[in-house]
Amino acid sequence: MELLQTNVIGNTLQNWAIALTIVASILVVTYFGRCLATRQANRLAKNSAILFWPMLFTLLKRTSWLFLFMIALFFGSFVLSMPATWRSVIDHTVMVILLLQVGLWAGAALKLGIDRYRQEQLTKDPASVTTLNVINFIGRIIIWSIVLLLVLDNLGVNITALIAGLGVGGVAVALALQTVLGDLFASLSIVLDKPFVVGDFLIVGDLLGSVEYVGLKTTRLRSLSGEQLVFSNSDLLNSRIRNFGRMYERRVQFDIGVTYQTPRDKLVKVPQIIREAVEQQSKTRFDRSHFKAYGDFALLFESVYFVLGPDYNQYMDIQQAINLHIHERFEQEGIEFAYPTQTLFVQQQPLTVNN
Repeated sequence: MELLQTNVIGNTLQNWAIALTIVASILVVTYFGRCLATRQANRLAKNSAILFWPMLFTLLKRTSWLFLFMIALFFGSFVLSMPATWRSVIDHTVMVILLLQVGLWAGAALKLGIDRYRQEQLTKDPASVTTLNVINFIGRIIIWSIVLLLVLDNLGVNITALIAGLGVGGVAVALALQTVLGDLFASLSIVLDKPFVVGDFLIVGDLLGSVEYVGLKTTRLRSLSGEQLVFSNSDLLNSRIRNFGRMYERRVQFDIGVTYQTPRDKLVKVPQIIREAVEQQSKTRFDRSHFKAYGDFALLFESVYFVLGPDYNQYMDIQQAINLHIHERFEQEGIEFAYPTQTLFVQQQPLTVNN
């Protein structure tokens, strides 16, 4: 028993043993408690639509063992006698670890909430999904900025002067990173103004594809031939964009030429035949059909109708059916389609006889 009263670094071996026992006990309890709670929360999260259980499971997974060890060490240190300096170091260290752990929890909670919202809104409102990447990025910056300021304040740093210095430094950084910041603000413009969303089909110059991802610096499209097209956000907003994802109906204009030998009574029937061909198709709205002009080798008719839907395959099926119907009716009426021809007039000159 006398051995336990031996003084080591200002405390008896008995006190050191008690402190180590407290630390070990807390670690063992927290280990098994964390394992059981994580397993139970994971089971409930899979079978529940309530956000609480997935949130609890995520927070338990993001709990650092360093944080648990520091908590155990903090409580174990109470049975020890130590100088005020050591006590202050332990208190400040535990507070820093706690703030970092809170940052991890807040980041994990934010990501989980955004992921759940993304899944719910993806089919309802794709435009809202576009904003989530930026919200997640800005949210994490805010969380860790607050954590950093609190850590520095806990360490005795004058954060008022630091914030003022960061403001001046921020101007210098902004000047050095104009391109990156330009793409970032362009991303915010896409988020707020919503010129397009994930899933829209865009034509940008001579490139076209469907929007797959809107990021902080780039927007990615998947082309019809399969490759991925990557645009910087600032370049994309400075371009002329044709967004077929916002098309609710398609205006179709087409021309037909018939030969000059077509009788006038047949010409009168051509607009009627075209109107009939369009109106026989479902999901169409006929607009007009007119004898437009005298072409170089054909009498030209211009027709316009609307397809009541944006789908390109549907439009091509309708146009094909219209063309076949017009071809059939022209055969019945004896109307001939025009094609490029030239008429050569040969004039024979009389022969002159020289005496």
